[in-house]
Amino acid sequence: MQNFKDLLIWQEAHQLTLKIYESSKGFPKEETFGITSQLRRAAVSIPCNIAEGCGRYTSKDFANFLQIALGSTNETDYLTLLAKDLNYLSEEKFVILQEQINKVRAMNINLIDKVRK
Repeated sequence: MQNFKDLLIWQEAHQLTLKIYESSKGFPKEETFGITSQLRRAAVSIPCNIAEGCGRYTSKDFANFLQIALGSTNETDYLTLLAKDLNYLSEEKFVILQEQINKVRAMNINLIDKVRK
């Protein structure tokens, strides 16, 4: 067991979640229960699963939660693309989010590999 707040991957995922919330504030009202909610829930799931995995006693359990976080990262990736294609996100915001998403994904894959060895 470890303190999730000490993990760089959790810190990056938390920052991504904050950026997602900020970027989705301007989405249309009719999307409140649609893409806005789905995107935010997907983003929140990333640091939540990392945190939950840190509370497990085995490396195998931790790796499983990291794998779930990776799936949520991919979901967040798609939903930001959809938001951009629907013109809810500017190209500039999209690029910033993509950079953060790709960073979180790479860090997560590296940590999964490390934990499984």
